[in-house]
Amino acid sequence: MPDIVCLGEPMIEFNRQPPGKDGRVHWLEGHGGDTSNCAIAAARHGASAGYITAIGTDPFGDELMRLWAAEKVDASAVIRRKDAPTGIYFVTRKKGGGHEFTYFRTGSAASRLTKAEIPEDYIARAKAFEASAISQAISDSANDAVLHAMALAKRRGVAVAYDTNLRLRLWPLERARPAIEEGCRRADIVFTSDEEAETLWGHKSPEAVADGVLGFGPSIVIVKRGGKGALVATRDARVRIAAHKVKVVDATGAGDTFAGAFLARRLAGDDVVAAARYANAAAALKTEGYGAVAPIPRPAAVRKLLRR
Repeated sequence: MPDIVCLGEPMIEFNRQPPGKDGRVHWLEGHGGDTSNCAIAAARHGASAGYITAIGTDPFGDELMRLWAAEKVDASAVIRRKDAPTGIYFVTRKKGGGHEFTYFRTGSAASRLTKAEIPEDYIARAKAFEASAISQAISDSANDAVLHAMALAKRRGVAVAYDTNLRLRLWPLERARPAIEEGCRRADIVFTSDEEAETLWGHKSPEAVADGVLGFGPSIVIVKRGGKGALVATRDARVRIAAHKVKVVDATGAGDTFAGAFLARRLAGDDVVAAARYANAAAALKTEGYGAVAPIPRPAAVRKLLRR
């Protein structure tokens, strides 16, 4: 059974590329979904990982099953639905930097996930469980399923990790805030970002973010700061981790890479700060390629960057 179990919605990704010599726009097909990305990152960095979700019996669902098999992510808990599709999304870059997502996931197989479909024994045998706010945002039943799984994991002594990934295109702030706060209350480890936390709670500094999120109850808070590095916070200490200089091409999935690499290194025996330093380097390297999954680095590349 896998040591790290993630839950959420995987998707097929279409990433807009710069126009070719013919002037035409091309789309690079890939894979996405924040918690699926996390599971793959964890597996690439040495952990045994598994995934809980529902996907369609369509060709996109088949492709995701092939992806997890290739990445050595256990998919035995994945549900296949004949009456609902696999979600897809498109990524475009905005002028001045950043990227924008366009989703086609309403009524998707994963959005129909229910509490009754959560495999308790599968989660109970893991050492860590990870979910995110995106998994909550896709439907009311999915929100219930995520919170149920988090409570179940905690009750069975499994470390619970949670990513506040805020997507206001999926739900309004007045609905997102209480749901995310409940996710933080049920977690042992929370991954957030300074931008998300400012939108959610008005915190202006990473230290204020850490203090605010620790107040919900987790023992570890990681504040991801993009090109400014990260802040690691526990009840006893704060450690800032510097950013790495890399040539950023596409930041899609960088935070998910951070989460997966961090959990993998924690299970391998690293302390919180060492795991975060490693994860910070992995996330930086991920931004050097297009797509959420393909550029997730391998351990050798991360260790080379850390030795610079």
